[in-house]
Amino acid sequence: MGSALYEGWKRHHPALKITLCDPHNSGAHYHDLGDIHEQFDLCVLAVKPDQIHDVAARAHARLNPHGVLISIAAGKTLKNLEALSHATSTGQSDMRGIVRVMPNTPAAIGHGMSVAVANDYVTGAQKDFIGTLFQSVGRFAWIEDETFMDAVTALSGSGPAYLFYFIEALAEAGESLGLDRALSLTLARETIFGSAHLAAQASEDAAQLRKNVTSPGGTTEAALKVLMDENTGLAPLLRQTLEAARNRGREMGKTPS
Repeated sequence: MGSALYEGWKRHHPALKITLCDPHNSGAHYHDLGDIHEQFDLCVLAVKPDQIHDVAARAHARLNPHGVLISIAAGKTLKNLEALSHATSTGQSDMRGIVRVMPNTPAAIGHGMSVAVANDYVTGAQKDFIGTLFQSVGRFAWIEDETFMDAVTALSGSGPAYLFYFIEALAEAGESLGLDRALSLTLARETIFGSAHLAAQASEDAAQLRKNVTSPGGTTEAALKVLMDENTGLAPLLRQTLEAARNRGREMGKTPS
């Protein structure tokens, strides 16, 4: 995810000075935060949640007095990040702006969806600039109520994995009907791809697009009777899916780092 953001920002904002620190990337400018002695306006923590405690304080120390710390770690709340970065451990002068962002992997091709929430020390101008950065890799939205971030993570942050699995399952279902594996996978992948593009560009909503494909008494209607069963269909399954992801995010936010 960090690489996708980095490549997108380099491509769309060539005038920005971007310094990359990554212990696993031979092409990075630095491999350890301890080697950096510059001060930055923004520090982006593109690390997994269980790694955030190792880097937050050191990244915070590399910020300008009015700099902003940005985290894309799932489940780690603004309060977590403030504590980890020691932003609340000293006086008012040490307070920093902190932004929590949940992007997703389609940002790698410029079609990501990112949602962010900020603490009270992020200015309007900083919000505008951060929004511009994330809009360069897809769509972007701010929310005011952080409690919704776990739901955002469950839907769009983890969502690509659900679609990838749906492609797998759809292809396997095609195979079960006798289709060649390669053909079935191509049909599944291209159907999802084309349908997503149509949904993004059409003036009708998803429900109307579905109805447009469904002829009374036809094959699609027969399939949808299974998918839309109120007890065993896709809708109740997706509710359970998102609830499981949201609840895990809440647990991660409560776990001491």
